[in-house]
Amino acid sequence: MANILVCDDDKAIVEAIEIYLMQEGYRVFKAYDGIAAMHLLDTEEIHLLIMDVMMPKLDGIHATLQIREKHSIPIIILSAKSEDADKILGLNIGADDYVTKPFNPLELTARVKSQLRRYTKLGSIGSGEEADQVYRSGGLVMNDVTKEVTVDDEPVKLTPIEYNILLLLVKNQGKVFSISQIYENIWNEEAIGADNTVAVHIRHIREKIEINPKEPRYLKVVWGVGYKVDKQ
Repeated sequence: MANILVCDDDKAIVEAIEIYLMQEGYRVFKAYDGIAAMHLLDTEEIHLLIMDVMMPKLDGIHATLQIREKHSIPIIILSAKSEDADKILGLNIGADDYVTKPFNPLELTARVKSQLRRYTKLGSIGSGEEADQVYRSGGLVMNDVTKEVTVDDEPVKLTPIEYNILLLLVKNQGKVFSISQIYENIWNEEAIGADNTVAVHIRHIREKIEINPKEPRYLKVVWGVGYKVDKQ
């Protein structure tokens, strides 16, 4: 079962989340500031991080920025703020999902399960026997067994969400996917207010795989329709 790190300076919130996650069989590690969270990530095998934004010593924003330099595990951001700008900021710094306080513990647990399913598919927890599947579009290569992505033979590091979005488009080259279709395929839930979420992840992918993100070679926009990867 997965190891989950919960980081929040409010110990009552951490304890409450721990109870719900332990009921699902997860092993929970606890931290109360960003520095402690980063130490645990370096010393323990953590599969998912739940990170509060406002914390002492090192806040969740700066901690996540530093964590993303070394780790690709799913990160769920917690914050008392609900404005779209704050949600976009959370995604911009490398988070995979965003939950607003006060939250329903059952919803948070469901989001944890959803993120872990994607992380498991990337081969980071456990292993399974799969036929070799390599997808190519010009210099872009995705090996869906090793979960490696290269562009012109240079390795590209993607988060689980970014990988799954790109894989969806590369496996269906030439097909245009709307924002709603991308969201429903990747998040497995109804696409309500999904525009900003998908757009942020698309931008991150382009920044990583394109020489010039403003003139993309691989991940292209079809204005008013959606996104696609062309056959090359």
